[in-house]
Amino acid sequence: MTKNSPDRTASIFITSLCYLGWYPMRRIGLIFLFSLLAAPTLALAEPLVYEGDSGVGQGKHIVFLAGDHEYRSEESLPALARILAKRHGFKCTVLFSLDPKTGDILPGSSYMPGTEALETADLMVIFLRFQNFPTEQMQPIVDYLERGGPVVGMRTATHSFKIPGKSPFARFDTGYRGKEYEKGFGRQVLGETWAGHYGTNHKMCTRLDIVPAEKDHPILRGVEKPWAQSGGYWTEPMADSQVLAMAQPLSTMSPDAEPAEGKKPCPGVWVRSYTGKDGAVGRVFTTTNGASEDILDDDFRRMMVNACLWTIGLEAKITPDLDIAFVGPYQPVTFRFGGHRKGVKPAELSGWDSPILPDHASAQK
Repeated sequence: MTKNSPDRTASIFITSLCYLGWYPMRRIGLIFLFSLLAAPTLALAEPLVYEGDSGVGQGKHIVFLAGDHEYRSEESLPALARILAKRHGFKCTVLFSLDPKTGDILPGSSYMPGTEALETADLMVIFLRFQNFPTEQMQPIVDYLERGGPVVGMRTATHSFKIPGKSPFARFDTGYRGKEYEKGFGRQVLGETWAGHYGTNHKMCTRLDIVPAEKDHPILRGVEKPWAQSGGYWTEPMADSQVLAMAQPLSTMSPDAEPAEGKKPCPGVWVRSYTGKDGAVGRVFTTTNGASEDILDDDFRRMMVNACLWTIGLEAKITPDLDIAFVGPYQPVTFRFGGHRKGVKPAELSGWDSPILPDHASAQK
Protein backbone atom coordinates (compact mmCIF):
# COMPACT_ATOMS: atom_id res chain seq x y z
CA MET A 1 0.00 0.00 0.00
CA THR A 2 1.65 3.24 -1.16
CA LYS A 3 1.53 6.49 0.78
CA ASN A 4 -1.20 8.06 -1.34
CA SER A 5 -2.92 4.94 -2.63
CA PRO A 6 -6.73 4.59 -2.58
CA ASP A 7 -6.33 1.60 -0.25
CA ARG A 8 -4.45 3.73 2.30
CA THR A 9 -6.97 6.58 2.07
CA ALA A 10 -9.86 4.17 2.58
CA SER A 11 -8.09 2.60 5.54
CA ILE A 12 -7.56 5.95 7.29
CA PHE A 13 -11.17 6.96 6.65
CA ILE A 14 -12.62 3.72 7.99
CA THR A 15 -10.34 3.71 11.02
CA SER A 16 -11.44 7.25 11.86
CA LEU A 17 -15.07 6.20 11.71
CA CYS A 18 -14.40 3.29 14.05
CA TYR A 19 -12.60 5.47 16.61
CA LEU A 20 -15.47 7.95 16.52
CA GLY A 21 -17.69 5.11 17.70
CA TRP A 22 -19.71 4.75 14.52
CA TYR A 23 -20.31 1.10 15.21
CA PRO A 24 -22.80 0.45 12.39
CA MET A 25 -20.22 1.75 9.96
CA ARG A 26 -17.38 -0.22 11.50
CA ARG A 27 -18.46 -3.59 10.21
CA ILE A 28 -19.26 -2.24 6.76
CA GLY A 29 -15.98 -0.37 6.65
CA LEU A 30 -13.89 -3.37 7.62
CA ILE A 31 -15.56 -5.52 5.00
CA PHE A 32 -14.87 -2.82 2.42
CA LEU A 33 -11.25 -2.50 3.53
CA PHE A 34 -10.60 -6.22 3.46
CA SER A 35 -12.11 -6.45 -0.01
CA LEU A 36 -9.72 -3.75 -1.21
CA LEU A 37 -6.73 -5.47 0.30
CA ALA A 38 -7.77 -8.82 -1.16
CA ALA A 39 -8.30 -7.43 -4.66
CA PRO A 40 -4.73 -8.08 -5.93
CA THR A 41 -4.89 -11.69 -4.74
CA LEU A 42 -8.27 -12.23 -6.38
CA ALA A 43 -6.95 -10.72 -9.62
CA LEU A 44 -4.16 -13.28 -9.72
CA ALA A 45 -6.70 -16.09 -9.83
CA GLU A 46 -8.88 -14.51 -12.54
CA PRO A 47 -8.61 -16.73 -15.63
CA LEU A 48 -8.44 -15.53 -19.22
CA VAL A 49 -11.63 -16.57 -21.00
CA TYR A 50 -12.57 -16.29 -24.67
CA GLU A 51 -16.08 -17.20 -25.75
CA GLY A 52 -17.45 -17.13 -29.27
CA ASP A 53 -21.01 -16.41 -30.35
CA SER A 54 -21.61 -19.29 -32.76
CA GLY A 55 -20.02 -22.32 -34.35
CA VAL A 56 -19.56 -26.07 -33.96
CA GLY A 57 -18.12 -25.59 -30.47
CA GLN A 58 -21.15 -23.94 -28.90
CA GLY A 59 -21.73 -25.43 -25.43
CA LYS A 60 -18.24 -26.96 -25.21
CA HIS A 61 -15.51 -25.77 -22.83
CA ILE A 62 -11.77 -26.14 -23.51
CA VAL A 63 -9.19 -25.40 -20.80
CA PHE A 64 -5.62 -24.63 -21.87
CA LEU A 65 -2.67 -25.06 -19.46
CA ALA A 66 0.32 -22.96 -20.58
CA GLY A 67 3.37 -23.54 -18.40
CA ASP A 68 6.59 -24.55 -20.14
CA HIS A 69 9.95 -22.80 -19.77
CA GLU A 70 11.22 -22.57 -23.33
CA TYR A 71 8.78 -23.01 -26.19
CA ARG A 72 6.43 -20.11 -25.44
CA SER A 73 3.25 -22.00 -24.65
CA GLU A 74 2.04 -18.70 -23.20
CA GLU A 75 1.89 -17.51 -26.82
CA SER A 76 0.75 -20.56 -28.79
CA LEU A 77 -2.08 -21.58 -26.46
CA PRO A 78 -3.96 -18.27 -26.22
CA ALA A 79 -3.60 -17.92 -30.00
CA LEU A 80 -5.21 -21.32 -30.54
CA ALA A 81 -7.84 -20.55 -27.90
CA ARG A 82 -8.87 -17.38 -29.73
CA ILE A 83 -9.24 -19.25 -33.02
CA LEU A 84 -11.37 -21.96 -31.43
CA ALA A 85 -13.52 -19.43 -29.61
CA LYS A 86 -13.98 -16.68 -32.20
CA ARG A 87 -14.04 -18.86 -35.32
CA HIS A 88 -15.80 -21.93 -33.92
CA GLY A 89 -17.81 -20.92 -30.86
CA PHE A 90 -16.00 -22.73 -28.03
CA LYS A 91 -15.63 -21.33 -24.55
CA CYS A 92 -11.87 -21.30 -24.01
CA THR A 93 -10.22 -20.76 -20.63
CA VAL A 94 -6.47 -20.14 -20.75
CA LEU A 95 -4.40 -20.63 -17.59
CA PHE A 96 -0.77 -19.58 -17.25
CA SER A 97 2.03 -20.28 -14.82
CA LEU A 98 2.38 -17.01 -12.92
CA ASP A 99 4.65 -15.14 -10.57
CA PRO A 100 2.66 -15.49 -7.32
CA LYS A 101 3.86 -12.08 -6.12
CA THR A 102 3.10 -9.96 -9.18
CA GLY A 103 0.60 -11.95 -11.20
CA ASP A 104 2.85 -11.65 -14.26
CA ILE A 105 3.09 -14.57 -16.66
CA LEU A 106 6.19 -16.49 -15.56
CA PRO A 107 6.85 -19.57 -17.70
CA GLY A 108 7.43 -22.71 -15.65
CA SER A 109 6.77 -21.15 -12.22
CA SER A 110 4.84 -24.15 -10.81
CA TYR A 111 2.06 -21.77 -9.78
CA MET A 112 -1.11 -21.90 -11.90
CA PRO A 113 -4.25 -20.58 -10.22
CA GLY A 114 -7.59 -21.42 -11.78
CA THR A 115 -7.24 -25.13 -12.54
CA GLU A 116 -10.66 -25.68 -10.96
CA ALA A 117 -11.94 -24.60 -14.38
CA LEU A 118 -11.28 -28.21 -15.41
CA GLU A 119 -14.37 -29.24 -13.44
CA THR A 120 -16.52 -28.12 -16.39
CA ALA A 121 -14.00 -28.81 -19.18
CA ASP A 122 -14.79 -30.95 -22.22
CA LEU A 123 -11.12 -30.90 -23.28
CA MET A 124 -7.78 -30.15 -21.64
CA VAL A 125 -4.98 -28.82 -23.86
CA ILE A 126 -1.76 -29.25 -21.90
CA PHE A 127 1.62 -27.66 -22.62
CA LEU A 128 3.54 -27.89 -19.35
CA ARG A 129 7.12 -28.79 -18.49
CA PHE A 130 8.45 -30.22 -15.19
CA GLN A 131 5.73 -28.69 -13.04
CA ASN A 132 5.10 -29.38 -9.34
CA PHE A 133 1.90 -27.51 -8.55
CA PRO A 134 0.46 -26.95 -5.06
CA THR A 135 -2.15 -29.52 -4.04
CA GLU A 136 -5.10 -27.23 -4.69
CA GLN A 137 -3.87 -26.60 -8.26
CA MET A 138 -2.84 -30.18 -9.06
CA GLN A 139 -5.92 -31.92 -7.71
CA PRO A 140 -8.32 -30.59 -10.41
CA ILE A 141 -5.93 -31.94 -13.08
CA VAL A 142 -5.95 -35.34 -11.39
CA ASP A 143 -9.74 -35.27 -11.07
CA TYR A 144 -10.06 -34.45 -14.76
CA LEU A 145 -7.83 -37.39 -15.74
CA GLU A 146 -9.66 -39.74 -13.43
CA ARG A 147 -12.92 -38.97 -15.20
CA GLY A 148 -11.28 -39.75 -18.53
CA GLY A 149 -11.44 -36.26 -20.00
CA PRO A 150 -10.03 -35.82 -23.53
CA VAL A 151 -6.46 -34.49 -23.74
CA VAL A 152 -4.38 -32.66 -26.35
CA GLY A 153 -0.68 -32.72 -25.42
CA MET A 154 1.89 -30.45 -27.05
CA ARG A 155 5.70 -30.62 -27.08
CA THR A 156 6.99 -30.71 -23.48
CA ALA A 157 3.69 -32.11 -22.22
CA THR A 158 5.38 -35.52 -22.45
CA HIS A 159 7.32 -34.38 -19.39
CA SER A 160 4.71 -32.12 -17.81
CA PHE A 161 5.48 -32.99 -14.20
CA LYS A 162 8.53 -33.31 -11.96
CA ILE A 163 7.14 -34.27 -8.58
CA PRO A 164 9.01 -35.56 -5.48
CA GLY A 165 8.51 -39.18 -4.50
CA LYS A 166 6.83 -38.34 -1.21
CA SER A 167 4.08 -36.33 -2.89
CA PRO A 168 0.60 -37.87 -3.24
CA PHE A 169 0.95 -36.95 -6.93
CA ALA A 170 4.33 -38.65 -7.42
CA ARG A 171 2.96 -41.11 -9.98
CA PHE A 172 2.54 -38.27 -12.50
CA ASP A 173 6.30 -37.55 -12.49
CA THR A 174 7.96 -38.10 -15.85
CA GLY A 175 10.41 -40.59 -14.32
CA TYR A 176 8.01 -42.49 -12.06
CA ARG A 177 9.13 -46.10 -11.74
CA GLY A 178 6.07 -47.76 -10.27
CA LYS A 179 4.71 -50.43 -12.60
CA GLU A 180 1.12 -49.27 -12.01
CA TYR A 181 1.85 -45.88 -13.67
CA GLU A 182 5.29 -46.30 -15.17
CA LYS A 183 6.90 -43.12 -16.54
CA GLY A 184 4.06 -41.01 -15.29
CA PHE A 185 1.52 -38.83 -17.01
CA GLY A 186 3.46 -38.53 -20.27
CA ARG A 187 3.67 -42.24 -20.92
CA GLN A 188 0.39 -43.34 -19.38
CA VAL A 189 -1.84 -40.63 -20.87
CA LEU A 190 -0.04 -39.10 -23.85
CA GLY A 191 1.72 -42.31 -24.85
CA GLU A 192 5.34 -41.22 -24.36
CA THR A 193 7.53 -39.58 -21.77
CA TRP A 194 10.67 -37.45 -22.15
CA ALA A 195 13.14 -39.33 -24.30
CA GLY A 196 15.58 -36.66 -25.50
CA HIS A 197 16.02 -34.11 -28.28
CA TYR A 198 16.18 -35.31 -31.86
CA GLY A 199 17.16 -32.39 -34.06
CA THR A 200 18.93 -29.25 -32.85
CA ASN A 201 16.67 -26.28 -32.17
CA HIS A 202 17.26 -23.23 -34.40
CA LYS A 203 19.53 -25.27 -36.66
CA MET A 204 17.23 -28.09 -37.69
CA CYS A 205 13.50 -27.75 -38.27
CA THR A 206 11.03 -30.64 -38.48
CA ARG A 207 9.01 -31.87 -41.44
CA LEU A 208 5.98 -33.89 -40.43
CA ASP A 209 5.34 -36.56 -43.05
CA ILE A 210 1.77 -37.84 -43.03
CA VAL A 211 1.58 -41.62 -42.77
CA PRO A 212 -0.05 -42.66 -46.10
CA ALA A 213 -2.47 -45.06 -44.42
CA GLU A 214 -3.73 -42.24 -42.17
CA LYS A 215 -4.22 -39.50 -44.77
CA ASP A 216 -8.01 -39.73 -44.39
CA HIS A 217 -8.03 -39.41 -40.60
CA PRO A 218 -10.33 -36.52 -39.54
CA ILE A 219 -7.43 -34.68 -37.87
CA LEU A 220 -5.64 -34.53 -41.24
CA ARG A 221 -8.53 -33.10 -43.27
CA GLY A 222 -7.14 -30.17 -45.22
CA VAL A 223 -3.63 -30.82 -43.86
CA GLU A 224 -1.00 -31.33 -46.56
CA LYS A 225 2.59 -30.63 -45.50
CA PRO A 226 2.80 -29.70 -41.81
CA TRP A 227 6.12 -28.21 -40.77
CA ALA A 228 7.51 -27.03 -37.45
CA GLN A 229 10.36 -24.65 -36.69
CA SER A 230 11.21 -26.51 -33.49
CA GLY A 231 13.51 -29.49 -33.53
CA GLY A 232 12.17 -32.94 -32.77
CA TYR A 233 12.10 -35.34 -29.86
CA TRP A 234 12.98 -38.99 -30.20
CA THR A 235 9.86 -41.03 -29.44
CA GLU A 236 8.68 -44.60 -29.26
CA PRO A 237 5.03 -44.18 -28.28
CA MET A 238 3.08 -46.96 -26.61
CA ALA A 239 2.02 -49.78 -28.90
CA ASP A 240 -1.63 -48.77 -28.76
CA SER A 241 -0.84 -45.38 -30.33
CA GLN A 242 -1.98 -44.64 -33.88
CA VAL A 243 0.77 -42.64 -35.58
CA LEU A 244 -0.52 -39.97 -37.97
CA ALA A 245 2.75 -38.30 -38.98
CA MET A 246 6.45 -39.04 -38.77
CA ALA A 247 8.86 -36.34 -37.64
CA GLN A 248 11.81 -35.89 -40.00
CA PRO A 249 14.58 -33.56 -38.77
CA LEU A 250 15.86 -31.38 -41.63
CA SER A 251 19.42 -30.19 -42.19
CA THR A 252 18.57 -26.45 -42.05
CA MET A 253 15.68 -24.23 -40.97
CA SER A 254 14.05 -24.38 -44.40
CA PRO A 255 10.98 -26.59 -44.89
CA ASP A 256 12.47 -27.65 -48.24
CA ALA A 257 15.82 -28.73 -46.78
CA GLU A 258 17.20 -32.24 -47.08
CA PRO A 259 16.82 -34.64 -44.14
CA ALA A 260 19.50 -34.16 -41.49
CA GLU A 261 22.36 -36.59 -41.86
CA GLY A 262 21.86 -39.74 -39.81
CA LYS A 263 18.39 -38.69 -38.64
CA LYS A 264 15.75 -41.22 -39.61
CA PRO A 265 12.10 -40.27 -38.98
CA CYS A 266 10.31 -41.13 -35.77
CA PRO A 267 6.69 -40.65 -34.63
CA GLY A 268 5.83 -36.95 -34.22
CA VAL A 269 2.02 -36.97 -34.17
CA TRP A 270 -0.25 -39.69 -32.83
CA VAL A 271 -3.59 -40.46 -31.24
CA ARG A 272 -4.60 -42.99 -28.62
CA SER A 273 -6.96 -43.37 -25.70
CA TYR A 274 -6.34 -43.77 -21.99
CA THR A 275 -8.41 -45.15 -19.14
CA GLY A 276 -9.16 -43.08 -16.07
CA LYS A 277 -10.90 -44.15 -12.90
CA ASP A 278 -13.74 -46.68 -13.01
CA GLY A 279 -13.09 -47.47 -16.67
CA ALA A 280 -13.64 -43.95 -18.03
CA VAL A 281 -11.94 -43.63 -21.43
CA GLY A 282 -10.63 -40.41 -22.99
CA ARG A 283 -9.31 -39.60 -26.44
CA VAL A 284 -5.76 -38.25 -26.72
CA PHE A 285 -3.84 -36.36 -29.39
CA THR A 286 -0.09 -35.80 -28.97
CA THR A 287 2.46 -33.85 -30.97
CA THR A 288 6.09 -33.37 -30.03
CA ASN A 289 6.09 -29.95 -31.68
CA GLY A 290 3.93 -26.92 -30.94
CA ALA A 291 6.28 -24.05 -30.11
CA SER A 292 4.85 -20.58 -30.62
CA GLU A 293 6.60 -20.24 -33.99
CA ASP A 294 5.36 -23.66 -35.11
CA ILE A 295 1.73 -22.55 -35.31
CA LEU A 296 2.66 -19.91 -37.89
CA ASP A 297 2.56 -22.78 -40.38
CA ASP A 298 -0.97 -23.07 -41.75
CA ASP A 299 -0.91 -26.87 -42.00
CA PHE A 300 0.41 -27.32 -38.48
CA ARG A 301 -2.14 -24.85 -37.09
CA ARG A 302 -4.97 -26.56 -38.99
CA MET A 303 -3.90 -29.90 -37.58
CA MET A 304 -4.08 -28.48 -34.04
CA VAL A 305 -7.56 -27.04 -34.55
CA ASN A 306 -8.74 -30.33 -36.09
CA ALA A 307 -7.19 -32.26 -33.19
CA CYS A 308 -9.18 -30.27 -30.64
CA LEU A 309 -12.42 -31.03 -32.47
CA TRP A 310 -11.55 -34.73 -32.84
CA THR A 311 -10.60 -35.33 -29.21
CA ILE A 312 -13.80 -33.66 -28.05
CA GLY A 313 -15.86 -35.92 -30.34
CA LEU A 314 -16.72 -33.45 -33.11
CA GLU A 315 -14.91 -35.20 -35.95
CA ALA A 316 -18.03 -35.05 -38.14
CA LYS A 317 -17.74 -31.26 -38.06
CA ILE A 318 -14.15 -31.16 -39.32
CA THR A 319 -13.94 -29.91 -42.90
CA PRO A 320 -10.85 -29.22 -45.04
CA ASP A 321 -11.65 -25.51 -45.07
CA LEU A 322 -12.29 -24.80 -41.38
CA ASP A 323 -11.33 -21.22 -40.58
CA ILE A 324 -7.90 -21.24 -38.90
CA ALA A 325 -7.02 -17.57 -39.28
CA PHE A 326 -5.40 -15.90 -36.28
CA VAL A 327 -7.59 -13.61 -34.22
CA GLY A 328 -5.84 -10.35 -33.35
CA PRO A 329 -2.11 -9.65 -33.65
CA TYR A 330 0.10 -12.71 -33.20
CA GLN A 331 3.76 -11.78 -32.70
CA PRO A 332 5.69 -14.75 -31.29
CA VAL A 333 9.25 -14.34 -30.11
CA THR A 334 12.03 -16.75 -31.05
CA PHE A 335 11.67 -19.42 -28.41
CA ARG A 336 14.43 -19.93 -25.86
CA PHE A 337 14.87 -20.27 -22.11
CA GLY A 338 14.28 -16.92 -20.44
CA GLY A 339 13.11 -15.38 -23.70
CA HIS A 340 9.52 -14.67 -22.75
CA ARG A 341 8.03 -11.18 -22.88
CA LYS A 342 8.31 -9.74 -19.40
CA GLY A 343 5.78 -7.98 -17.22
CA VAL A 344 2.67 -9.30 -18.97
CA LYS A 345 -0.46 -10.19 -17.03
CA PRO A 346 -3.13 -12.53 -18.43
CA ALA A 347 -5.73 -9.74 -18.39
CA GLU A 348 -3.69 -7.90 -21.01
CA LEU A 349 -4.65 -10.63 -23.50
CA SER A 350 -8.38 -10.06 -23.00
CA GLY A 351 -10.57 -9.37 -26.00
CA TRP A 352 -9.97 -10.29 -29.61
CA ASP A 353 -7.60 -7.49 -30.62
CA SER A 354 -4.90 -7.37 -27.94
CA PRO A 355 -1.49 -8.58 -29.16
CA ILE A 356 -0.20 -12.02 -28.19
CA LEU A 357 1.91 -11.11 -26.30
CA PRO A 358 2.31 -7.36 -25.74
CA ASP A 359 5.93 -6.23 -25.99
CA HIS A 360 6.41 -3.89 -23.05
CA ALA A 361 10.19 -3.76 -23.43
CA SER A 362 10.00 -2.26 -26.94
CA ALA A 363 7.27 0.14 -25.88
CA GLN A 364 9.55 1.59 -23.19
CA LYS A 365 12.41 2.33 -25.58
